[in-house]
Amino acid sequence: MISSGWEQIVQAVPRTAAVVRGTHTGVEDMPEKITLDRARRDRRMGRSPSTQAGEFVREEMEHIRRGKHGARSAKQAIAIGLSKARRAGVRLRRRGAAAKRRTRRRVAGAVVLAGIHRRRVNRARSRAVSAALKRERRRAASRTALARQARGAARRRTASTRRRAARRAVRTKGRTLRRAAARRAAVTRRRRRISA
Repeated sequence: MISSGWEQIVQAVPRTAAVVRGTHTGVEDMPEKITLDRARRDRRMGRSPSTQAGEFVREEMEHIRRGKHGARSAKQAIAIGLSKARRAGVRLRRRGAAAKRRTRRRVAGAVVLAGIHRRRVNRARSRAVSAALKRERRRAASRTALARQARGAARRRTASTRRRAARRAVRTKGRTLRRAAARRAAVTRRRRRISA
């Protein structure tokens, strides 16, 4: 799900991000300004929603590495980042049962933007979730954990979807990033040939 550049991990991040406070992720809901700026830049460059969301996932990994909180697994850390991205207005595709709730959430987001109503925060629950996350380990954001998560996610996808994603990435990367990716791929191929 995550590769170099955070491009495998959401229309648009608006000028003022619609962040719904009071959702119980157990971490601070407001993304950092630099993260919002990066996501907006990705949007202006025509990058996909998942690339925009990758900036929020990157922020979450940095928080875990700096010790702000932990996570049970790399998958949970990624989920927290994606949740932040959705609340900031990035339009990530939802799957399964979550897709059925999309319309209701969109309406709720519009209501929050209009300042009409905001759901009350259950403080006890928020504190409990925060405390639980702080007890979790920091290894969820390690290179090993992320590599394991990426390999597992890739294995679950078919060859055709992987190919389609790679072609889409090539279209949106730009020349400089494409060249850097090609160099990394060449190094990986050489390493594999030597170890084989």
